Amino acid sequence: MTRVYTALRDRLLVYDDDTTPRNDPSTQVHLEDHHLECVAVSPDAPERVFVGTFDDGLFRSSDGGESFDRLEPPIFESDAVMSVTISPHDADTVYVGTEPSRVYRSRDGGDSFEHLEGLTDLPSESEWYFPPRPHTHHVRWLEVDPFDPDRLYVGIEAGAFVIRDEGADSWRERPDGSRIDNHSLATYPEREGRVYTAAGDGYAMSDDGGETWSHPQAGLDHRYCWSVCPHPADPDRVLLSSASGASRAHTPSNADAYVYRKPASNADWERLDGRGLPMGEGVVRSILEADREHETVYAATNRGLFASSDFGDSWGRVPVAWDDELEELTPRGLAVVP
Repeated sequence: MTRVYTALRDRLLVYDDDTTPRNDPSTQVHLEDHHLECVAVSPDAPERVFVGTFDDGLFRSSDGGESFDRLEPPIFESDAVMSVTISPHDADTVYVGTEPSRVYRSRDGGDSFEHLEGLTDLPSESEWYFPPRPHTHHVRWLEVDPFDPDRLYVGIEAGAFVIRDEGADSWRERPDGSRIDNHSLATYPEREGRVYTAAGDGYAMSDDGGETWSHPQAGLDHRYCWSVCPHPADPDRVLLSSASGASRAHTPSNADAYVYRKPASNADWERLDGRGLPMGEGVVRSILEADREHETVYAATNRGLFASSDFGDSWGRVPVAWDDELEELTPRGLAVVP
């Protein structure tokens, strides 16, 4: 059974794909009327699910998404939880990013958190901002290096790519060639040093743990990038969602977003038109997430939840009920547990 968590603006959809003949796929709805921002779950502890909200802090499920409880404040300085990730080395180690930009760490599966101080002491912090709210910025993405449990990658929207060294209790910002407006980051469990970013100022890739970056853009006609997903079995094949700018990415009424694929390390990007995944006018930027065990990629847009078992050659609609009301909502997060 694969369980897919789709965080929309005002609800969490939990979908189970049970392939046994006697069972039909089912969808649960949770956390209605909350302003959701992110969702995370570890395959090493699938019973524990975290959902961050903009207005009510962090929620946790201890029963695989059947029910959720708010982690009671005071936990963070702000109730705006923008990102959450779980370490691939230890499912009890959880990182949370907020607005304004703060990073917190739990060593006990979310029972308690500590603030990792020093992020906003970085020299470029005065240049960080998030429109249209002046003087606000946030930690949009957190990613733990799969080869080094002490190395944390932090994407600030908008302002900097930051490397956290847990051993040295230090932060380093804006390494050579890194993006500024980071939206999502990814690493690769079998390729040491590989880091990807989808950013408002374009796509970038690193092969030395974020120390230096390259910018393969050929064929990428839309460079306001939102979500990045490498192939489950090939680090040089990448899916990327993007639009021409923020105004075309997030709001269904004027959205015009696309999904691209990089089929090999030395190949140009190709746009995946006509493959069964909605894109173009009226479609917001997709959120992409891979089920590595089954080599399947999921994509969430305002038009529904879709899956591809051939890395974008063809897409099928996941049988989640998706009415006209949901078409007006922009997905905020996607998590998959095989």
